[in-house]
Amino acid sequence: MNYVQMYKEEFGKSIEYLKTDISSLRTGRATPALVEDIPIEAYGTKQPLKHVAAISVADAKTLNIVPWDKSVMKAVEDGIRASQLGINPVNDGKLIRLSLPDLTTERRQELIKVLHQKLENSKISIRKVREDIKNFIEKGEKDKELGEDEKFKQLDELEKVVKEFQEKIKVIGEEKEKEIITV
Repeated sequence: MNYVQMYKEEFGKSIEYLKTDISSLRTGRATPALVEDIPIEAYGTKQPLKHVAAISVADAKTLNIVPWDKSVMKAVEDGIRASQLGINPVNDGKLIRLSLPDLTTERRQELIKVLHQKLENSKISIRKVREDIKNFIEKGEKDKELGEDEKFKQLDELEKVVKEFQEKIKVIGEEKEKEIITV
């Protein structure tokens, strides 16, 4: 029984979560990922913005948000104001326009700090999965499902997989940091 192969997808889930998580970090250009998960109070419940409106990129610095139901226009506007984006929405009655201000050097440094925090959380998640798999391998040896040679072979394979995924995290982080720094 190869525990590393059985649980390898858990590493992949950590990487996918990281990609989704850092996509909301604002770079120099507008992207729907910045606002699509902002909670909006609509129809008596909180829902992500992407469930109540169409989000499009008008140009490199502007997002347009068109609620499918005009009655939630005010709720969308309030939700955006309440978010931590620091962007003031402009409501013209048909759509909500978000003009993204240029990033200052100070703000870019703050974003890089947030990015590094998210990268570290992802590395922690990878290490946690590694520990879980190690425990399964140790238990497999105790229960006589694995021989000692097989145990060490799987532990070596586990370390190679962990290094591979940590390298992926590093590459993703470097690309995002380059994106944030680029003016």
